[in-house]
Amino acid sequence: MKYEIKGGVFPVVVCELESGEKMITEKGSMVWMTPNMEMQTVGGGAGKMFSKVLSGESMFQNIYTAKGAGMIAFGSSFPGKILPLTVAPGQEYIMQKSAFLASEEGVKLSVHFNKKAGAGFFGGEGFIMQKLSGSGTVFAEVDGDLVEYELGSGQQMIVDTGNVMGFESSVSIDIQQVKGLKNKLLGGEGFFNTVLTGPGKIWLQTMPISSVAMSIRPYIPSGNA
Repeated sequence: MKYEIKGGVFPVVVCELESGEKMITEKGSMVWMTPNMEMQTVGGGAGKMFSKVLSGESMFQNIYTAKGAGMIAFGSSFPGKILPLTVAPGQEYIMQKSAFLASEEGVKLSVHFNKKAGAGFFGGEGFIMQKLSGSGTVFAEVDGDLVEYELGSGQQMIVDTGNVMGFESSVSIDIQQVKGLKNKLLGGEGFFNTVLTGPGKIWLQTMPISSVAMSIRPYIPSGNA
């Protein structure tokens, strides 16, 4: 599989497939393809489908198989970036809900529970995230722009709620309270921040969907207006 990421704020990834190669995507992510791409919708059993719902994914996935050399493109659902990652044994990633866009057949998408409950309830990413394992190329959606850091062993980064897009599985996630009552109540940053501890790479996003929703909420007319 060869690919090229095109576009600006609404990017697409265009994948060139050899005959027999397959791509997996969530419902609605395909934007265009050649006529020789064959689609099959799968669920994977009640337990697996339930875990997908918990991790923010659709209960069903579409598998596209090239019947002869073909092309298929997958589009982002929100202004931002598409991040390509190579998954391999021992090289796994933890991502925010709904980050998964598409992947090669060998990539496994599963639910990931944060080991520390505090990080789940207060860290901004939820108790449940997505885990990418297996083998192959995967494409992840980023809200806004993308900044990458590589943390050394024990090195930490404090991140505002929702700005954590993903990290290598070697990185641990926790929370810490914002210091000072006045800072909590008047600082506008909330009560908690997310703490990421290395070693490993982390990916931070500049425009979380949740922040956009909060920004435009005061301008949405209410039903009582």
